[in-house]
Amino acid sequence: MTAAGPEGAGTGRAIRGGALRTAARAGFTARGVLYLLVGALAVRVGLTGTRAQADRGGAVAHVADTPFGAVLLWALGAGLVGMAAWRLSEAVFGAAGPDGDKAHRRALSAARCVFYAASAFLVLSFAAGARGSGAGSTDRQSRDLTGRLLGLPGGRWWVGAVAVGVLVAGVWMAGGAVLRKYRDHLAWGRLTARQRRFMDVTGMAGGTGRGIVLAALGFSGVRAAAEFDPSEAKGVDDALRSLAQTPAGPWLLLAVAAGLVLFGLFSFGQAKWREL
Repeated sequence: MTAAGPEGAGTGRAIRGGALRTAARAGFTARGVLYLLVGALAVRVGLTGTRAQADRGGAVAHVADTPFGAVLLWALGAGLVGMAAWRLSEAVFGAAGPDGDKAHRRALSAARCVFYAASAFLVLSFAAGARGSGAGSTDRQSRDLTGRLLGLPGGRWWVGAVAVGVLVAGVWMAGGAVLRKYRDHLAWGRLTARQRRFMDVTGMAGGTGRGIVLAALGFSGVRAAAEFDPSEAKGVDDALRSLAQTPAGPWLLLAVAAGLVLFGLFSFGQAKWREL
């Protein structure tokens, strides 16, 4: 629960300027908007059984249908570009905090950079008129990618390894939220009691919900590898819907959906109070 001081700063903090920090905060805001929309769509799925996509593609399509949708999409895409640039700076120069220069932190930042760069490309492509890209179903994308990997020599092992990694990442993410590890990256000492309570509620519930979705994605990939069947691989939408098939029924789906909404709010808090 510390605000990283100068003695814990990585090389990058000495050279990163205000422009990149602003880009990072815009990125957290854009991420928050997307999670809010995905969570709201998932709540609709749990309450009504609608076939609307509860994933990034569904969120992008929803934004496009609003007044000034094109402007909002360009703004979201620009925010995600900012997030990718900030993560790239962490990978190259090191992240803030005492462990920011370690290899595993740099590798994690590099992976996040790739993810946000790909997300930005899809959103901006959709904004530019390539309607089939930004709103593509994550379910179809997961099946297609899994099918291509399974077709490679040793493909089952490649799919299994990636899926196990995603599953472990989901469990790690949920566990970190429960243990409130997110506090390490916040200017916690400068927050008021009400702000701390807001970040704890949204961070714990939101991070847990996000981790559960990621773990469900990884579990579906493990099944796809074990059965050598790409149709078993799920995207975010199918992973969320599968939660309604558990003994907890739609209540688990609604709880996780609410968690995604809260993670969107948590992202807004990070945009304001995260140490960069």
